[in-house]
Amino acid sequence: MSPAPQIINNNDELLATYHELQAGDIITCRLRLKTGEEHLLLDLIQRGIHLIPSATSQLASRSKTFQARLLAPLMIPQTTVIYDIHGILDAVSRYGKNSIQKVVFKHDRKNAGFGIHLFRDIEDVYTQAANKVLAYPFVLQPFIENSRDVRVIMIDDFIEAYERDNPDNFRNNLHCGGKSTPYTLSTEQLQLCKMAMERGKYSYAHIDLMITDKEETFLAEINLRGGMRGATIDPGTYQSKIAALKEQLLAKKLEQ
Repeated sequence: MSPAPQIINNNDELLATYHELQAGDIITCRLRLKTGEEHLLLDLIQRGIHLIPSATSQLASRSKTFQARLLAPLMIPQTTVIYDIHGILDAVSRYGKNSIQKVVFKHDRKNAGFGIHLFRDIEDVYTQAANKVLAYPFVLQPFIENSRDVRVIMIDDFIEAYERDNPDNFRNNLHCGGKSTPYTLSTEQLQLCKMAMERGKYSYAHIDLMITDKEETFLAEINLRGGMRGATIDPGTYQSKIAALKEQLLAKKLEQ
């Protein structure tokens, strides 16, 4: 009879038992990883250890470039991950061919609006990258004028959506001065959220949608956590729902 799997509930337990973990053991917390430690996720998966949330969702939540590589088909057309000078030169040509002027630059590992910059054209990005002002890798996207921003929180069967708006800043994050109003998702928008979660192996998520003035909806970002400002769900209830979902997922793993 196989021994019962070991259940790791926090990072202290993980650090103490890391090298003793066996195939079938389960980690039920987000890993606190320093930049450069993400390879540990691969090691755990290769050893047959299960992660809740999944390793893919944890890495995608940490890295905008990895997220864009996974989910670019759901994002604004011409969303591009740049790894080196050759990549940006290629993007200069493609953006020029498609008459793309203003571009949005996203740092790989910054959140809450701090890692997002607006450039008047991609040549400005190229100049700064060539002069080593900008660090690789990064994400480039066409800037969409007059777009709207909707935050969606999905935890099991709980769904809340609210629009965020800041007339004084293209960053609609609420801590940047934006305001929120409740928003009702269309069937297509809800399906887009579910597709993003499935592709990124998210069991729960904070999802940002971009809605153009042509009423097209694209994925902006997806994360395992995000600001709660603007949501009607209170932090205590939110955490309780996350904990309950993790218990459900753990129970399913133990039944397998």
